[in-house]
Amino acid sequence: MKNNFIQRTVTGVFFVTTLLGCTLYSPISFGIIFTLISALTVREFIHLLNNKREDTEANATISMLGGAFLFMSIMAFCMNIADSKVFIPYLAIIIYLIISQLYLKKKDPIVNWAYAIFSQIYVALPFALLNVLAFQSNKETGSIEYNAILPISIFVFIWLNDTGAYCVGTLIGKHRLFERISPKKSWEGSIGGGAIAILSSLAFAYYFSFIPTLAWVGLAIVVVVFGTWGDLSESLLKRQLGVKDSGSILPGHGGLLDRFDSALIAIPAAVIYLHIISTLLQNF
Repeated sequence: MKNNFIQRTVTGVFFVTTLLGCTLYSPISFGIIFTLISALTVREFIHLLNNKREDTEANATISMLGGAFLFMSIMAFCMNIADSKVFIPYLAIIIYLIISQLYLKKKDPIVNWAYAIFSQIYVALPFALLNVLAFQSNKETGSIEYNAILPISIFVFIWLNDTGAYCVGTLIGKHRLFERISPKKSWEGSIGGGAIAILSSLAFAYYFSFIPTLAWVGLAIVVVVFGTWGDLSESLLKRQLGVKDSGSILPGHGGLLDRFDSALIAIPAAVIYLHIISTLLQNF
């Protein structure tokens, strides 16, 4: 137990430090780390399905390439260094994933199609949408600026929510949140973790006033709610496949999919929320 705790702690510190450090250092390091994470998480997702479902042979290598290219192409588009033509190679990858099944003579091509394309929607697209949060247009100068705070805030809210939910749930959790999918999660833990994450949004509002305080609070609420659904969705996936962890790349923590499960739903929800808030603020 002690060795496992030490292993989890060391891995967790390294993981958080690397993620935050690369995001804060520069847009280039941000792009490199999340291109790598996107590709490896897609690969893990495909291998998880291929290994646990008979007759499934979705193309992990091409799907991985697609995830990496989607992140880089959306980053280039958001930085205004490429126009919409940058997406053409990605479209070619999607076309290949579909047409290739005509010639590969696999046992269940429809399932292979579904898993390969779903890996792009469920895993690759949310990571790519981090660019929408990170790169913002300066209305005064018309230039594109890199702002690491919004992407970081999403992960901070998720980490605080998860940690708070675990601690509060362990202490006083009695009422199951979603027993059919995740028997250990409780309403008490979920509310406690959410409260901690929402309180932390006030600190973001104090130090980073580029969006109003209420908008920060709303963002934290969105991340907490949709992040919880993201966590439960991955739990449903693993329960259906009969596995405990999605992988073993992070000692003591499982796979990348286990670490980013909440973010895969929270990031798109945050993008939608912030777009709505931006539209409302422009109209008033």
